[in-house]
Amino acid sequence: MDIGVVIVAAGSGKRMGAARNKLWLSLGGKPILSYAVELFCTHAKISEVVLVVSQSDEEDVRAWLQETAYPVKVTLGGAERQDSVRLGMDALSENCTYVLVHDAARPFVTKEEIDAIIDQVLIDQAAIMAVPVKDTIKVVGPAGTVETTPARESLWAVQTPQAFRLSLLREAYEAAQAAGKMGTDDAMLVEWIGHPVKVVRGSYENMKVTTPEDLWMGEEIIRRRRGEM
Repeated sequence: MDIGVVIVAAGSGKRMGAARNKLWLSLGGKPILSYAVELFCTHAKISEVVLVVSQSDEEDVRAWLQETAYPVKVTLGGAERQDSVRLGMDALSENCTYVLVHDAARPFVTKEEIDAIIDQVLIDQAAIMAVPVKDTIKVVGPAGTVETTPARESLWAVQTPQAFRLSLLREAYEAAQAAGKMGTDDAMLVEWIGHPVKVVRGSYENMKVTTPEDLWMGEEIIRRRRGEM
């Protein structure tokens, strides 16, 4: 049984306001991209890692990987995240049975959290990492008026990695492609074909680096983890 990882790094990071892909920005003295790549490449339960990149980043990524010697297969992404994940799955070997899909912009997931979601997917075939929301959430209509307030206890903020039996995720993607359906995450497509998805509680530190403020928060997390605080 082989477990593969698809790391999605094909976005542009427009909200960061950087001149190039935000994943090259320095965080704790290293590119944001390096954290997820290093963690999955050195994890004992992971058999292979596919890194999905944009065409504009491909040359830089391949040069960087030559320097680091991480055993990563690089493939080009598509127009949408869903296209990129599908292309990443296509690059996995025939031996792969389970797949973890992770956003490269989440550099702070831990080995223990990866262990937990792997344990869960082996039982339930589909598992996601998430945390309970802290704020009250309002559903707001087009006119800017509150329509309803969902019970906060039932709301969870979804993170990555998300983990699936590879054949199940491929089935969901094929059905979505045939129907022209786009999902906001991989689990949404698996839910759509009727398969239950188990939630594994993650950490609030497993944040997605999206805006300049997130870089400051990320530096604080790194300093704390290094014992500098």
